[in-house]
Amino acid sequence: MRIIPAIDIIEGKCVRLSKGDYDTKKVYNENPLEVAKQFEAHGIQYLHLVDLDGAKSKHIVNHKILEQIASRTDLKIDFGGGLKSDEDLHIAFESGANQITGGSIAVKDEFTFLGWLKTYGSQKIILGADAKDEKIAVSGWQEASELKLVPFVKHYQKEGIQYVICTDISKDGMLQGPAFDLYRKLLNETKITRTEIGGSGVIDIEENGIKLIASGGISEFDELPKLAEMGCEGVIIGKAIYENRISLKQLENYILGSEQ
Repeated sequence: MRIIPAIDIIEGKCVRLSKGDYDTKKVYNENPLEVAKQFEAHGIQYLHLVDLDGAKSKHIVNHKILEQIASRTDLKIDFGGGLKSDEDLHIAFESGANQITGGSIAVKDEFTFLGWLKTYGSQKIILGADAKDEKIAVSGWQEASELKLVPFVKHYQKEGIQYVICTDISKDGMLQGPAFDLYRKLLNETKITRTEIGGSGVIDIEENGIKLIASGGISEFDELPKLAEMGCEGVIIGKAIYENRISLKQLENYILGSEQ
């Protein structure tokens, strides 16, 4: 399971929110590049970078921070927040994003989102499926929709989406543990059956149909092996790192153990 620390950006600073509420903003570092370098120094290879100004403004804002981190570290960055147009996407990839996450756009403008998927491919486009009470939320979680999480993900799975970041908003930033039951349900509902012919005849093999990245509520290290065992492809960790609930050394050891 990939370990993916999060850096959320407001006004060029590294912040965290609780439940997506901008009024709960807490600044952890004025220099996101410094934070990214700390992650890299502990063997971390991936970064989830969120442009919260962009999410609010509905267009990319903090692409200079993305460019700075991408050019001065080797981290593979998935970038999200406010990506609404082909131009936004072009700027994100030109600034060094390895992948982009589309959330609100997948709800409000399916045509454009599917166009991105066709142009850039399923390795580059992540579906952001953020939910409250199993209903999709959009616009930096400021708006609720009537779309149900599982059918929403299954719809885009049929269109070729592989990577899905799912955040249970009620858990985000609360340090009370991730939404294990929700992830288990989502993985079970999106499984695919593959038929193989072997020495014992025809057998059906059930396997994960999406690469699910868990996000929100991570509070202690022991939750990580549970998510991995469940079948999550990655986990995004934010406040637990910044509040020293999970140390970078623990993450470094986990990564080293996974690679052996």
